[in-house]
Amino acid sequence: MPPDLLPALTAHVTATAHARRSVDDGVSDTEHPCPCPAGTLTARDDTTVVHHAGTVAKAHAPGTDPTHLTPRLATAAHLPGVLLPPLAPTPVDLRGRLVTHWPYGTPVDPDDPDAAPWEAAATLLARLHRTPAPVPVPPMRGPAKAAHAVAALRATAPGHPATAPVLRAWAALPAWARGEAPMPDTVTLCHGDFHLGQLVRPPSPDASWLLIDIDDLGTGVPGWDLARPAAWYACGLLAPDEWHRFLTAYRAAGGPAVPRDGDPWSTLDAPARALTAQTAARAVTKAVAADRPLDEVERSLVDACARMGAVRPPSPPG
Repeated sequence: MPPDLLPALTAHVTATAHARRSVDDGVSDTEHPCPCPAGTLTARDDTTVVHHAGTVAKAHAPGTDPTHLTPRLATAAHLPGVLLPPLAPTPVDLRGRLVTHWPYGTPVDPDDPDAAPWEAAATLLARLHRTPAPVPVPPMRGPAKAAHAVAALRATAPGHPATAPVLRAWAALPAWARGEAPMPDTVTLCHGDFHLGQLVRPPSPDASWLLIDIDDLGTGVPGWDLARPAAWYACGLLAPDEWHRFLTAYRAAGGPAVPRDGDPWSTLDAPARALTAQTAARAVTKAVAADRPLDEVERSLVDACARMGAVRPPSPPG
């Protein structure tokens, strides 16, 4: 991350938040000294997110295409009951990075797993998958991001003992899941990077959970949005009860990613394997960069890749 980006983004979100308050309240900042809560939510090379009062500013990854980001913003604005709507319809440029603005929301508490809103998340995904894209959007970026993670593994850890099983599992996937061919579904609207960290609840008392992070939003295979919890369940990282709650709620809401009854793995197998390989690739890459051994969770992901590498998963129905 450029050293000047975080202070510039912090100043930008402060000015934006106070400009919004002046408009909303009809008063100037000189009448209200700033007592606002503020802070950094994320600070990585690819994404930096800060907030000031009720305004969030997100600096997207370097090289983000504005012709892709703008229709994704428009989609969020058109689906306010599913996606958190942006505060502005277009991104702005700040230090060469595209910045978008959002209302602040409360995330899922990572320290209270029993309160994880699996049913709400599944229902939101089902509603998203059942809704036609309100504007033309690019393809969902999930397979492309998985391919990037595997390419980084090849480049940074070619000799690590965990690399070979991850690459074997990756090679056994269908071409679309590796980002090497068009996805068999080109119309279903997908989030592209779902996990519980992609949920927030606006601060109003009766607010419901909403999906955030539109960077990977697009059309594609809806099973990709169920693939991370499916992979966690298959690897033993998600309790069977939580997986059952999630899958049952998704089916009850009419989600099209899996059959309404029976075995869901006919459509989830390939995406879940791809997410397992992606997550394992990132884990090994990070461990090598930190010059440390794999931890227990990381080893379980690599072990899962070793078990699945010899069997080619089926493609989802076209």
